[in-house]
Amino acid sequence: MITCTNAVEADVPTEPLAADNVVAGEPAAGVAALPSPRGFEVGIWVHTVGTSTDVEVDEVFVVISGRATIACENGPTIDVGPGDVVTLAEGTATTWTIHETLRKVFVARA
Repeated sequence: MITCTNAVEADVPTEPLAADNVVAGEPAAGVAALPSPRGFEVGIWVHTVGTSTDVEVDEVFVVISGRATIACENGPTIDVGPGDVVTLAEGTATTWTIHETLRKVFVARA
């Protein structure tokens, strides 16, 4: 089987984040799940402008559009934008400050 999805044009519905995860603004986020190999989750993720927190899973992602600053608790803070490839480790507490709506394609362990 083979599939193809345009990561720039794919519709990714968003909804407001849970209040417990919002630090600033009124961010919304959503995922469009894509066909995935066994043991993995693949998708397109969108997060609108604002700041939120998360606890990560093992993931690799590529930023398609937008800009953000990701601060890791007890770790580095990085700025990401189009073309950046980022890895996240399971259990890492992060704070995402989205400066321009962020769109990424991700592969995560299921």
